[in-house]
Amino acid sequence: MELVMLGTGSPLPDARRAGPAQLVGVDGRWFLIDAGRGCLMRLVAAGVAPTAVEQLLVTHLHSDHVTDVNDLITTRWIGGLPPAPLPVVGPPGTDQFVDDTLQMLGPDIAWRVGHHDDLPSGPEVTVTETEGTTDGSIGDVLLDDGVRITAAPTDHRPVHPTVAYRLDVDGRSVVLGGDSVPCDGLDALCAGADVYVQTVVRDDLISAIPLPRLQDVLDYHSTVADAARTAARGGVGTLVLNHCVPAPGVDPDGPNGRAEWLAMAAEHFDGEILLPDDLDRIPVGG
Repeated sequence: MELVMLGTGSPLPDARRAGPAQLVGVDGRWFLIDAGRGCLMRLVAAGVAPTAVEQLLVTHLHSDHVTDVNDLITTRWIGGLPPAPLPVVGPPGTDQFVDDTLQMLGPDIAWRVGHHDDLPSGPEVTVTETEGTTDGSIGDVLLDDGVRITAAPTDHRPVHPTVAYRLDVDGRSVVLGGDSVPCDGLDALCAGADVYVQTVVRDDLISAIPLPRLQDVLDYHSTVADAARTAARGGVGTLVLNHCVPAPGVDPDGPNGRAEWLAMAAEHFDGEILLPDDLDRIPVGG
């Protein structure tokens, strides 16, 4: 099992970091979690064609996590020989979001169907909505060929409902936490996980900036310390800091550099801690 950090950025455009998107590879099978800004560019840079994505898992419908869903739908459709359905899993509201996206793409779909005889109809997208459970009893999204995907509810209110995902294969596991403050759902998914990926913010820096709209992000995101404590409670092997706000500085040892972020997390978690760049590849388990 391998985790590929396609996009590690935040809602603020960053030339170095694409929008939130992670890719989990299992023996040539690829599962995409969120599809933020620039996702398809990073997907191809990672050597994975859009047609190779087996399933898209959406944590929530904030725009920065779904801006490239339309691109994934279209590119996968026109690149498929023949086109294959795109399975999408997400919280309640995802079905309506996909319907709205297809409606927005309506003129483009009509032109392509009208011009290409081997495209008799538009893209097929199948949607499964889930709120998950904290005990996993009815939280399974997929159990097929050795891959188990479990969803659990998270707390990103006022955005609601939101979910996180855990993928298990042959005793190896990775948790994609999305945007959330600490909650029972994250604790349930993280228990014994090899890798835990979590959106994090620097509360010390954000609270010093007198912009209410920026300070509001503290209400519904995990701080670095929050994520580290969640990882420690779960006994995870590796904590991955992701979707960092504000974006870490270019100099890893300078102000707001990677070293500061890692040191803050290390105060609460003694496992491996990573703050990756786009396209970094992280092995999961043995």
